[in-house]
Amino acid sequence: MHSGTTLVNIAGFFASLVAIFMIRFFVLFLVLFVGLFTLEILQPAEEYVILPFTSFIADVSVWILQVFDDSVESYGNVIRNSITGFGVRIERGCNGVEAVIILFAAIFSFPAPLKNKIIGFVIGFFAIQVLNLVRIISLFYLGQWNQVAFEWFHLYLWQALIILDALVVWLIWLRTLPQAKLKRQLEAESTAE
Repeated sequence: MHSGTTLVNIAGFFASLVAIFMIRFFVLFLVLFVGLFTLEILQPAEEYVILPFTSFIADVSVWILQVFDDSVESYGNVIRNSITGFGVRIERGCNGVEAVIILFAAIFSFPAPLKNKIIGFVIGFFAIQVLNLVRIISLFYLGQWNQVAFEWFHLYLWQALIILDALVVWLIWLRTLPQAKLKRQLEAESTAE
């Protein structure tokens, strides 16, 4: 009877550790999330970080588009077809920064070695921005073809996919952490026996 009580106490102890870990993660995630979103909307961040970054995204989009269509040009955060006059403006929420903030908060809230956090964030940043470039380019052509489809894809499909991209990157990153690799290795060894 004594060993059963000990097992219950050990299980309760581990359950408490998991609860503490989850609360710590959630609180730290919220602090980083709210803090970074607050910084993002401040005028100095807008002027010196967000607008130049968004213009850079527009320039990269045009550079890619010009491989197929040399009538595309950019002015700041606007991508425009010089022949048809159709253009799209890349605004806040369309530059991938919000998804990057969510990814940053998730990665840096999780207990892991700093090196893993930095590598995961850098790779995740580029993964989000590559998908965002696909989004911008597809919307540019979709808007020239059908305005209703453009609005639907812009407001619903692509918005969800960019946020989903951040979640998928975070979940993949979790699997690369040393503790996750060790767990998989131990599970493989126990099933081999």
